[in-house]
Amino acid sequence: MKSLAELEAIRERALKEINLRDNADKTRIVVGMATCGIAAGARPVMNAFVEELDKRKMQDVNVTMTGCVGACRLEPMADVITAQGEKTTYVNLNPEKVRKIVVEHLINGRPVIEYTIGEAEK
Repeated sequence: MKSLAELEAIRERALKEINLRDNADKTRIVVGMATCGIAAGARPVMNAFVEELDKRKMQDVNVTMTGCVGACRLEPMADVITAQGEKTTYVNLNPEKVRKIVVEHLINGRPVIEYTIGEAEK
């Protein structure tokens, strides 16, 4: 750390992380970040969710992570859980798919069925 401005930037990033974890009455996105998920590309997927939500100034959605989900062959995976408790599990994700999920599911309320766990198993 070389300056107060750098310290302030670190503080702002930390506050954003804390705000992303506040789950009261918000939609949650839970990204699988176990070793298998990270090896399959979960980190860029999680970053894409955070960046896309930030770009669209969507503050009613939180992004969190979890450990092993138990379906390594389907990683990277993410669950979208609405404030009402409805869960949609997306599999084999990449940043491009994330952008479509944000627009179609989170903004327009239409889950992207072709990216869901049920479709991947066909």
